[in-house]
Amino acid sequence: MPAKHILDRDVCRAGFANPEALAAVGLSHDQLADAVIGTYRLLDRVDATLVSDGVDPLCQVVELANFSSMIGNILGAELAKSSNGYYVRNGPHKFPDLLPAHASAAPSGIEIKMALNRNQPKGHLAKEGHYLTCRYLLVDEVGLPCVDKVDRPRANRPVVWELRMGYLTDAHFNISNTEGDSGKTAVINAAGMEEMKVVYVDLEMVPGTQRGARYRSYQALFETP
Repeated sequence: MPAKHILDRDVCRAGFANPEALAAVGLSHDQLADAVIGTYRLLDRVDATLVSDGVDPLCQVVELANFSSMIGNILGAELAKSSNGYYVRNGPHKFPDLLPAHASAAPSGIEIKMALNRNQPKGHLAKEGHYLTCRYLLVDEVGLPCVDKVDRPRANRPVVWELRMGYLTDAHFNISNTEGDSGKTAVINAAGMEEMKVVYVDLEMVPGTQRGARYRSYQALFETP
């Protein structure tokens, strides 16, 4: 049975870690939680309007890559709103997503990168700066995750299962520019993901097995020394 916070469109209140990684850019766990919940509420209102008009939910209407971008844009706007004036939203398709508007904000601003399931977040170019990565799942109406393509027709809502914050350099990206591709891609590599601090993880929603080293590393975040 899915956890109550999933059904309530809330965050896992016990899932926040490494507050110093957020404090370094002038943010807090409470502000991050407000931004995620605000994103859920806005997307749910959009979906309710679509469904009332006889249209499928947004994640069924648009390509998943575009859907991820939409979530990232809304999350950025909500984080700017909850930042108490530390950040403002940048223009569409501009780096970084959040511009500093206060002396305690990150001078480089914050770029937000999204990824579905366990995929590595990526963009078009490798640019040095502070990054917030957000990985999410799609869940059905009773809160069960849909991690396979065959499940997607029953998925209708995103749930954030991991957020990381950190400073990345060009070396933290793997660049692909294969001839015939739609364009350059810059995937945050394993070293880059390791460089970033996990600031939120929902242990009940981590994709995959709960017996591997990766899951144990999440558990270790909450163990008392």
